[in-house]
Amino acid sequence: MAAVLTVGEALIDIVVPHGDGERSEHVGGSPANVAIGVSALDHDSRLTAYLAPDEHGDRVREHLERHDVQLTDGSTAADHTSTATAHLDADAVATYEFDLAWEVGPQDLSGVGHVHTGSIAATLEPGGSEVVRLIEAARGTATVSYDPNARPSIMGSPQDARQRIEECIGRSDVVKASLEDVEWLYGEDVDVVQVVHEWGQLGPDLVVVTRGGDGAVVHLSRDDTTLELPSLTVQVVDTVGAGDSFMSGLLSGLLDAGLLGSPQARTRLAHADLEDIAPALERAVACAGFTVARAGAAAPTRADLGLA
Repeated sequence: MAAVLTVGEALIDIVVPHGDGERSEHVGGSPANVAIGVSALDHDSRLTAYLAPDEHGDRVREHLERHDVQLTDGSTAADHTSTATAHLDADAVATYEFDLAWEVGPQDLSGVGHVHTGSIAATLEPGGSEVVRLIEAARGTATVSYDPNARPSIMGSPQDARQRIEECIGRSDVVKASLEDVEWLYGEDVDVVQVVHEWGQLGPDLVVVTRGGDGAVVHLSRDDTTLELPSLTVQVVDTVGAGDSFMSGLLSGLLDAGLLGSPQARTRLAHADLEDIAPALERAVACAGFTVARAGAAAPTRADLGLA
């Protein structure tokens, strides 16, 4: 089985409550969540991150090891491990402070059938340009997916981020974004159907925009078809990691269907119709539904989804 290589941040999320409450820390980062979700669904999962040999880095590494995610060479070369700190006021409204470091060295892509990236990994320099070169190089032997996962406080203005994000979209076979991503990039009055059509023209064969409880918009570039996918009805505990869980399920389903994982799979995806991709979409929705029904970024296994 070809490995899935996820490229992007693994960091420590720190929450500082108002008053005398005790601060808490946990491992975060959208790409790290995707790598863990892919592993939970029994795929060979690797992560290229940028950690330091410090206390926070050790905690991230131990967390990834527990979830059978292999860190690639060069992932521990940072001088400090990135953190994202949320300071809560009396009304529990958060103000965020980021301490980020991001670089990507040369990667060994042998045995890698699919590369996934997104979030700040493709936009924060100097690593962002390195990620673009990496996914361009990977296309010769692997398929590629991308999730913009916009972070306005880090990425600058939408105008600044748009060129890089669209550059990554054009180098990908599968793109998944949220409605919030699309509205931040193009404005709140944007026509989502028009956006997925335009993104499809840039290169990807499959574009999905999730809309929380309103399901998702799915676009197949093959015949310029756009359809709406309903969400599951579940009791929502919190939405932490829901988009990452959807992404993991989508990748897992497409890999199992032979629509990702090799140049030959890319050809099959380019000719796939809705019937071909429907099981992967259903798995993505089921994964997200599992995650929002539990506290934290809980990733389902195949047994949880009734696939074992």
